[in-house]
Amino acid sequence: MLKTFSITNIGRKRKLNQDFVYTSEQPVGTLPNLFVVADGMGGHNAGDYASKITVETMVERAAESGGENPEEILGEAISAANALVWETAGRLPEMEGMGTTVVAAVCAEGRLHVANVGDSRLYVANGKEIRQITRDHSWVEEMVRRGGIERAEARNHPDKNIITRAVGAEDTVKVDFFTVDLREGDLILMCTDGLTNMLEDEEIRMILDGARDVVEGAQELVRAANEHGGRDNISVILIEPQDDETAGGSGNIHYINRNGERV
Repeated sequence: MLKTFSITNIGRKRKLNQDFVYTSEQPVGTLPNLFVVADGMGGHNAGDYASKITVETMVERAAESGGENPEEILGEAISAANALVWETAGRLPEMEGMGTTVVAAVCAEGRLHVANVGDSRLYVANGKEIRQITRDHSWVEEMVRRGGIERAEARNHPDKNIITRAVGAEDTVKVDFFTVDLREGDLILMCTDGLTNMLEDEEIRMILDGARDVVEGAQELVRAANEHGGRDNISVILIEPQDDETAGGSGNIHYINRNGERV
């Protein structure tokens, strides 16, 4: 059985929480479990509505799916959510321009299946190491990959919050997929940028390493993010697989391309 804990916090500067979090340790359709974090964007009420209907649509579609491939199920669920957000934004003037990030995960047979759109993140921490599994879909991250700016510059760049991909931003959405072979001792962190903009990865690792359990770990991350300024909503999911759920994995990360092939 997985040990999990989730928390969302408005932060110290925002008047509205546009994050939305969903966790189920129990099966959702053919998926053995499901975890989702979304960070909405848009005008008053639009961002929180986008994140809410995205997650709700994903859960509904996953529950109805008879598929066996987690990437395929998550991809179809995110595509359905994208279509709904796009259509709603075009039909209702007060929702114009809304969208949301989303990161979703499923633990199955010693492997973690991940789907990602935007700059909400999934990490795997294990002892002395923390690894970002997802790739941010942001302008600054694209510049880093192309060599236009250094990684050290990216953290405080004025355009850091410009994302290049979001659910509802266009009539179709491209989703990134990853699989991770889980190892004994792995701890999975899913979060919005309200956490990662306030804390360095090493600070996150140290907090997780010093926590007694997933509850304390998540609560301490939120507390630290608020102490560092709390400029945005902060959402965290922590997932601790048990030994029989890691299957002695190698810890390898695989990027899944649009054709469902590992690369």
